[in-house]
Amino acid sequence: MDITFPYYINLGLVEIHPHAFFEIMGWVVGLSLMIFLRKKNDDFTIEQRSTLILAATLGAIFGAKILSWIQHANYTIDALHNDPVLLVGGKTMVGGLLGGLFSVELAKKFLGITKSTGDVYVYPLIVSISIGRIGCFFTGLDDATYGIASDLPWAIDFGDGISRHPTQLYEILFLIILGLWIHKYSKNNLNIKSGERFRFFMIGYLAWRLLIDGLKPADFEVLFLTPIQWACIGGLIYYYWNDFVTYAKYCRKYAINHFFNRGPV
Repeated sequence: MDITFPYYINLGLVEIHPHAFFEIMGWVVGLSLMIFLRKKNDDFTIEQRSTLILAATLGAIFGAKILSWIQHANYTIDALHNDPVLLVGGKTMVGGLLGGLFSVELAKKFLGITKSTGDVYVYPLIVSISIGRIGCFFTGLDDATYGIASDLPWAIDFGDGISRHPTQLYEILFLIILGLWIHKYSKNNLNIKSGERFRFFMIGYLAWRLLIDGLKPADFEVLFLTPIQWACIGGLIYYYWNDFVTYAKYCRKYAINHFFNRGPV
């Protein structure tokens, strides 16, 4: 079947742009799933969770915009000089995730919460991003999430006569695999620590974007990597640094206890 991109969604009386349609659907389905999971598993108060959701949303919005402006610096500079309204469009998922992560960490400090709060977001994020990527795919060239030229049999011509990697579909497949793996790991490890699912999700997604964005056209690069890839590296360093600090604290505590509680020699 031949598809003309962007492929508008026909709802009878109106046709809706695919990006808007699937982005809204992703938000609705993801938020509904999060509310459902929160009622089953969340042990935070409504006020605490509402504050954290607000912090995550605001952080995600600003993070997604700022990294998008940097990623498409030439377009951003041109828009600043000619039509600043154009800066309202465009965002990146990596910036949204990192912005949401750090804003939630600040909110937790303000609320005095020391326990991890991210597990409830894992499956809603996987579902929401996957639905959104369907919209990215049907939007075609306008969305700028397609891959570089390819002669593979599943390569897609998004309307410019060039067959490209459908990186949007690659991401959906990856997210499904990641979600199934996290679910299986959780079932096989009943004593999984709080926050570990979210950590697995973030490390997995950031590592994936670091790799797959190498198959996407870049406006500009710094040391052979795009700003999004550098942001992924920064996020991975953050998680592994936290792991290192946690392990160092454990070793220090073990050494102190062992030193002061030694039995007779």
